[in-house]
Amino acid sequence: MNKNNNTTAISEQEQQTPDGWIIPSKKNLKSRIMYIENKGGGLEGDARIGRVYFSKSGKSLYYKDKRFQSLKGMGFKANYYDVDTGEHYWISGPRKDQNDRLYGGNKGVVIDEDVRDEYFVMIGKTK
Repeated sequence: MNKNNNTTAISEQEQQTPDGWIIPSKKNLKSRIMYIENKGGGLEGDARIGRVYFSKSGKSLYYKDKRFQSLKGMGFKANYYDVDTGEHYWISGPRKDQNDRLYGGNKGVVIDEDVRDEYFVMIGKTK
């Protein structure tokens, strides 16, 4: 805590959201390329392949400015929820056959530019 204004000091690698939540530095966190699908609008929603970071305790996942926690088996076609919005998501390792969506296929799945090359190597495909 900063003695002058009662706020927590934030390192250069950390970021603070408008609601005061501090996104941890990803420098020392384990990460993995994963499939992330928003289930807020139904069975199929916006989907991405991107780098997900794991908290040191393993109880939270981080993707960009979102923080997820497990639904512990209580979700309908979802396994995580966004802590800030409550929206449900399906987060899993990407499939080598690219059939990541619930009913197969990969139509509309966006691959983040920063993981594109690594993802294609991982699934054994070329660009």
